[in-house]
Amino acid sequence: MLEVRDLTKIFGEFRANDGIDLKINSSEIHALLGENGAGKSTLVKMLFGSLEPSGGQIYWKGDPVEIRSPGQARALGIGMVFQHFSLFEALTVAENIALSMDNDVPIEKLAEQAEKLSREYGLPLDPNAHVADLSVGERQRIEIVRTLLQNPELIILDEPTSVLTPQEADKLFETLEKIRSEGRSVLYISHRLEEVKRLCDRATVLRHGKVTGACDPGQETAASLARMMVGSEVKAVTHHAGAAGDEVLLKTTGLSAPARTPFAVAIKNISLSVKKGEIIGIAGVAGNGQSELFEMLSGEFLASDANAVAISGKPVGKLDISGRRLLGAAFVPEERHGHAAVSQMSLSDNMILARHRSDAKVFLEGGPLKIINRGAVKKAAQRIIEDMDVRKSGDDPQASSLSGGNLQKYIVGRELDRQPAVMIVNQPTWGVDAGAASRIRQALIDLAENGSAVVIISQDLDEIFEVATKIAVINEGTLTEAEPAANMTLERIGLLMGGIHGEDHGSEASHAH
Repeated sequence: MLEVRDLTKIFGEFRANDGIDLKINSSEIHALLGENGAGKSTLVKMLFGSLEPSGGQIYWKGDPVEIRSPGQARALGIGMVFQHFSLFEALTVAENIALSMDNDVPIEKLAEQAEKLSREYGLPLDPNAHVADLSVGERQRIEIVRTLLQNPELIILDEPTSVLTPQEADKLFETLEKIRSEGRSVLYISHRLEEVKRLCDRATVLRHGKVTGACDPGQETAASLARMMVGSEVKAVTHHAGAAGDEVLLKTTGLSAPARTPFAVAIKNISLSVKKGEIIGIAGVAGNGQSELFEMLSGEFLASDANAVAISGKPVGKLDISGRRLLGAAFVPEERHGHAAVSQMSLSDNMILARHRSDAKVFLEGGPLKIINRGAVKKAAQRIIEDMDVRKSGDDPQASSLSGGNLQKYIVGRELDRQPAVMIVNQPTWGVDAGAASRIRQALIDLAENGSAVVIISQDLDEIFEVATKIAVINEGTLTEAEPAANMTLERIGLLMGGIHGEDHGSEASHAH
């Protein structure tokens, strides 16, 4: 169906794609695997007309083609569902679909077509619902349905399950198998190797912009696939007997906050207690209050009651981020660019932004008028780069020049370097490859085992089971009680993520398990 020969993309002196050969057959789900920065996104953007190749040739059904725009890709029969949704929250499902259609169809007819198609593919949607009122899983359905309405023969999916519950992911796999049975093809990008093994017929592996291997993923193990991606063994994370104790280092009591915008989630009466040596994993489908909870814990937004949040026994509900950092807390937000780091600033300048108060004695010198001790800042940055194996170009590059996984390692390392008593991380390995994810997870485990309290908010259930000692689930701004990870099953968490609570459902989940 689609073939690329010697496809190359050069940015300045950097070869993002270097002579790539790839074939996708009819009726095939084909995985595209690789570390962060391996060149996957560059490749699919060329296939979808968002980027123009520097060299090489794309063939569609045997004929050479030049794909100069997404509209041209869609006209050929290529559709794409991006990792980050492009939906207007204030518009209805049907209105969002209409915006992406190349032909002019009356919205009533389009709504009818969308509802019929969504039923046929097991992706039920109400075309008149406003996007703001929908779960992330339902938003994912809109992206897929509007792509299917364009009647593509090849669909490119970028990390489609990263925002889904296990039950929603299973439903998506059924849909993709139906698409394959109709003679269509899917190019599937995912870091979740178990689902690649389960779903995909073939896999092509990229490393440093080149094809380094191809395989039948069903015949591989997750470890062997990871090894093909990174070129070496990916270390499994290990737990040792750590410094667990009775001392509560982070506590929230009846933490509540109204929704700050029409599309935000209210936080409702959250009580959480994290002891020394514990890692609490908070699971949940995106958009259920994770960001709002993180902002209340970090001090970006203050509680109405100082006692609603306590760090090491001290009430901090009215303290800002710097005040909480001075008490030994550290925070890593979900969004790397703009929230955790300023893209256009160097790594060392980003270090100063984050730690100028907590590390003032080391990073600043002089009397009332402080001067930055550049040597000390550079030394700390270099220490983090070595500890977290951050791959970069140049001595002190801009944050924007690092791949997503390497910037994430630097940001997490910047906080770990302080050996904080309390560490709160939102989506620690979002869009991060297997090698970087393993390093970040191990570093968080090591921190807890040295006596810190760690909270990990994550949509990756494999990650939560790998790292957490206790698990809680957030749904519509409400947090369940944290339970020992050994007592939880994927099914039970999935039901809680979907808002189903109670013992009956727990036993039903165990039975299903």
